[in-house]
Amino acid sequence: LRPNSYALAFSTENITLNWYRGNEKNLLVSNCLFRMGGAAMLLTNRSAERRRAKYELLHTVRTNKAAEDKGYFCVQQEDDPNGLLGVVLSKELMSVAAGALRTNITSLGPLVLPYSEQLRFAWSFVARRVLRLSPDAKPYAPDFKKAFEHFCIHAGGRAVLDELEKNLNLSARHVEASRMTLHRFGNTSSSSIWYELAYTEAKGRMRRGDRIWQIAFGSGFKCNSAVWRALRNVKPQPDNPWADCIDSYPVIIPDVVKV
Repeated sequence: LRPNSYALAFSTENITLNWYRGNEKNLLVSNCLFRMGGAAMLLTNRSAERRRAKYELLHTVRTNKAAEDKGYFCVQQEDDPNGLLGVVLSKELMSVAAGALRTNITSLGPLVLPYSEQLRFAWSFVARRVLRLSPDAKPYAPDFKKAFEHFCIHAGGRAVLDELEKNLNLSARHVEASRMTLHRFGNTSSSSIWYELAYTEAKGRMRRGDRIWQIAFGSGFKCNSAVWRALRNVKPQPDNPWADCIDSYPVIIPDVVKV
């Protein structure tokens, strides 16, 4: 990494590349799920710019399950009988995503969790696997709310957010930014976590010292985490993508009615 440098990072979902033009139902699913979105971030390692920066990047953890068949084939391109290319999403996608998340969290936990949570997790592992005191008990789920004030979860769909809210024992407030982003912008893939960060800023909730966990998923199968710390109180800006409607959020999202 070059010292005293700037880097422009651009995150987007380009649905036109994989847009399916045929009639096979399993290939039409991705046409319905994804929406266009984009976000750009200016990064620097110049110490002189620290006073102007909003956030400091603390950790990144990348998990790639491409070496496993289930992970590799859960999202892939296929031709239909007429030779039209589309994207197939496997029924095992959610289980693969859960496995990738567990692997990612295992690496991230020691970097961010307080020692009390790490000791509880270690004791749970020893009690179940070594001492066999309660071999059928579920492993202790660390409380990541003690490590982060804000969560930006990939807005890949309602089921994704529901599972993460439950498994990480988060409150409705913790997943508010993710649900509202999904409500307004849809699934914009990797750029959704930046819309969620912008939501938190627009609400005036970002305070100096707050820690943010961004979690994103992608084909491969991949799960990536980025941990940031706010260097100052971040005031709402007029060019924020939520500026024209933030007073209307959060909205009430009704439960899905099963017919």
